[in-house]
Amino acid sequence: MTETEALQAALAGEHAALYGVGVAGGKLSGTRWKAANVLYEQHRRQRDKLTDLLVTAGETPVAAEPAYDLPVAVTTAAQATSLILVIERRLAAVYGDLVEGAEQEAIRALAIQALITAASNQLNWGGAPVALPGSV
Repeated sequence: MTETEALQAALAGEHAALYGVGVAGGKLSGTRWKAANVLYEQHRRQRDKLTDLLVTAGETPVAAEPAYDLPVAVTTAAQATSLILVIERRLAAVYGDLVEGAEQEAIRALAIQALITAASNQLNWGGAPVALPGSV
């Protein structure tokens, strides 16, 4: 996978994450709702960074889909939390690919930080630690 392909895949992942976290947030309340809002903004900022990188490289950033098939039904707070965990696991894998495909040091650093963030987010949302986040 080339650096550009990996950047596009990461951007597509962030688009999907924004959709999914938005859906999940609708089923959460209190502290978890606030945490979902913080997570949403985190993904929005990351989406914007990736978009800027692609535009600067002369590429057309992949567009968000109008809607996404969610891997779990979301009708309860527990299902919303489960969805967020799935989202963060998938993003870890995408950013692992970007670490591998990065040709520029700055892109690799961004990908490593995003991978660390996705792994931390998994822990914050009830996931268990894994030795190599993003390798599955």
